[in-house]
Amino acid sequence: MRIRPQFADALIAVALTGASAVLGKESGSQGWDPLDAWGYLLVALAGLPLAFRVRAPLAVLLWTHLVFVVYVAGGYWPVVTTFGPMLSLYTVASLCALRTAVACGVLMVGAWIYAGVAAGPRGSMASVVTQALVFALVLLRFGALARRSTELARQLRREQAERARREVAAERGRIARELHDVVAHHMSVISVQAGLAGFVFASDPPTARAALATISGTSAEALEELRRMLQVLREAEDGAPADPMPGLDRIGELADRIRAGGIPVTVRTLGTPRPLPPGVELCAYRVVQEALTNVLKHAGKTRAEVQLHYKRHELTVSVINEGEGEGVEREGVISDRVRTGGGHGLIGMRERAKLYGGSISIGPRSEGGFAVTLNLPTSAGALSGEEDASG
Repeated sequence: MRIRPQFADALIAVALTGASAVLGKESGSQGWDPLDAWGYLLVALAGLPLAFRVRAPLAVLLWTHLVFVVYVAGGYWPVVTTFGPMLSLYTVASLCALRTAVACGVLMVGAWIYAGVAAGPRGSMASVVTQALVFALVLLRFGALARRSTELARQLRREQAERARREVAAERGRIARELHDVVAHHMSVISVQAGLAGFVFASDPPTARAALATISGTSAEALEELRRMLQVLREAEDGAPADPMPGLDRIGELADRIRAGGIPVTVRTLGTPRPLPPGVELCAYRVVQEALTNVLKHAGKTRAEVQLHYKRHELTVSVINEGEGEGVEREGVISDRVRTGGGHGLIGMRERAKLYGGSISIGPRSEGGFAVTLNLPTSAGALSGEEDASG
């Protein structure tokens, strides 16, 4: 259970105040004046303000030492109210600069020496000075270590956030290049069909109308791809390879490569296959590629199944493995309901799904193994201009 820092400080202040009050009952047996109402009030004034030690460390330290001096001047046993000054000194050392912490340490040593002087023959002055110096040095040392640990933790969090930002930016840049190629394909189709329509406009009107219909559907998809591409921050890189973008028709080749690695892979198609926007097919292909690669790397000897489910307005892609291995990079489980992080490939899967308005989840199956499920809308329409009515 995680407790809010302010609430935790309040609990510490109450606990130390209670411990001081219980310890104060032994004052008489130690040769000091027993606590009366004024003494218990000073105990409370020395302990309860520790609840604000993080918000105002210097003010709390000065207050606890002032109350400590007043308490000692009243003839009470000094040990009872030492908790507040010590904890406040540790807090200052863990939050403030070294010079400030050392000055506060000197203040605590001075207060303890005053308590030794006030004790008179009831205490050894050498012992009091030694204790004051040792406790002050120990508190300053541990406070400095806590401050250093906090600084290192903050620096580590900043570096992790920056590294994750660079990874996401690099992945988005790669996706943007791929989308550029997809859009270039659309423009090429439009150019060819426009030339054909102009050539046969008078001699073959049906062919011209078919070419114009193709231009209409292709341009709509191109506009959709451009809208998505503008959402991606692309880092300009020259010399990127101009390989053709893979699609769902190459899932079989991908499965063959995984089979060659010793993992039996079955590819099943549900619904009626139809042409989809190239960007959607590319997204689905990359997710299947990453999921099967993780099965090959992490799941051990198992079987895998790839399901392509063509629905009326959606494509669902599932990669299921039946083994007992991890099957995925567990540090980076991707889901709209699960914390994300981990490897570059998993970051790419998440970014692709978000880019196309889809969702992706990875997790264990109740019957064993793991499943990767990707849902992608196909609102851009099929290349043929018709949506399949099957679901």
